[in-house]
Amino acid sequence: MLDIPLSLYVHFPWCVKKCPYCDFNSHALRDTLSDELPERAYVDALIRDLRQQLSNLPKRVIQTVFMGGGTPSLISPAEIQRLMDALIDSGRLVKGAEVTLEANPGTLDETYFEDYLKAGINRLSIGVQSFDDNALNKIGRIHSAGQAQSAISRARQAGFERINIDLMYGLPGQSVNDSRLDIEIALSQQVSHLSVYQLTIEPNTEFAVRTPRLPDSEQYWDMHEQAQNLLQAAGFEQYEVSAYSLNSECQHNLNYWQFGDYLAIGAGAHGKLSGADENGEFSIRRYWNHRHPKAYLQAAKTGEFAAQNKVVVRSDRDLEFLMNALRLRSGFELRTYAVRTHGDMQALLGKLDPLISKGWLQHDGTVIRATDTGFRFLDSILLECC
Repeated sequence: MLDIPLSLYVHFPWCVKKCPYCDFNSHALRDTLSDELPERAYVDALIRDLRQQLSNLPKRVIQTVFMGGGTPSLISPAEIQRLMDALIDSGRLVKGAEVTLEANPGTLDETYFEDYLKAGINRLSIGVQSFDDNALNKIGRIHSAGQAQSAISRARQAGFERINIDLMYGLPGQSVNDSRLDIEIALSQQVSHLSVYQLTIEPNTEFAVRTPRLPDSEQYWDMHEQAQNLLQAAGFEQYEVSAYSLNSECQHNLNYWQFGDYLAIGAGAHGKLSGADENGEFSIRRYWNHRHPKAYLQAAKTGEFAAQNKVVVRSDRDLEFLMNALRLRSGFELRTYAVRTHGDMQALLGKLDPLISKGWLQHDGTVIRATDTGFRFLDSILLECC
């Protein structure tokens, strides 16, 4: 049996409004021919996609599930329950698996929380981004700071013990003190996990066309260091570049960063699978589904959900592995690298030795990790070694 963990990513591609910074595969309902969400047909397609993929992996089990988007909290608990029932009935979901659902405070019917919990969702990731109404307006969010705090409180009351808050810094017009207030309010919400990201301008977004005035690089760094200091003082461990935990690390994301495998169902979802190719050689394959919801629903009629497949060539495996694993404060074991890439450990050490000598990486004989200095220059590390 392949010694590589397997997760499941489920993509829900709809949102109420496309945020101007968002480059994810999300489709505003107001831009479709109808505002009606075809949730039942879509979940039917997800279930067929899931069963079809599992039939090709008869000996592997799913250890974590993440429902992302778009806005999964637009989907009714009844349909989430139907998807979870199909997953449980498959016999492939391990007992006690982490199951995360992304939620947008602007779309949440707060009566849904209890039903999501009953359906098997045991972790919520709430896309707050900021607790400042002015900042939320500038980045096109449809919720208010009050709605965000209400959603977090209601989720706790419903019984959710594992709640993540997504925050961004470097927002248009944001000061270092403004970003500090966001962190302080987030800490007051009594959650176990925070994801803190810098706003970046991505191609093919509204902000790429009409870029707002953003903080300068010195302010960005001040905001980043400030967040680190405040969260660490509150007991949070920064276990990944943007992730802070109170003994509640996101197991699904850890699988990504440790170069595990993951199935992907839903429009535009990307998956990664390792195994033997037609010649019996170790192979890593990436695939992605038809991007538009209508194309994905049409694919459900034939079962041809994947739009494209790509084999990760041997020369790219080191870069892909390091891009993920070095994001972790704990780094990676050389054995994990060998198992998940079938790469040569001594050859990898040869590539990394100059960076170890420079003081950007450290190697204790078993584990390689970035030093505090190296953690600031991960992009440079990847350029130098790969």
